[in-house]
Amino acid sequence: MGLTVKVEYCGKAKLNPRGVEGDVILLPCHVAGSFEIELNGQLIFSKLELGGFPNEDDVLAEIQKAHDGKPVTKITKSRSPCVIM
Repeated sequence: MGLTVKVEYCGKAKLNPRGVEGDVILLPCHVAGSFEIELNGQLIFSKLELGGFPNEDDVLAEIQKAHDGKPVTKITKSRSPCVIM
């Protein structure tokens, strides 16, 4: 099964998707502070909802599930946002 991963990211760092077979589409930013990940049209992570970035292993696990033909679930936890004091 072909996979399409869409990432909307508002930030200065370059994204370097690894471990993903299929199309990875980087979308332009629509909302400041966003980091949204869609997998085959299904939103699997939203920084706007959770306030932080996803754990890489959680994202790769959902991609693996989709690759294996299993249903994917939305990631409901995130890393703490970075705070500079």
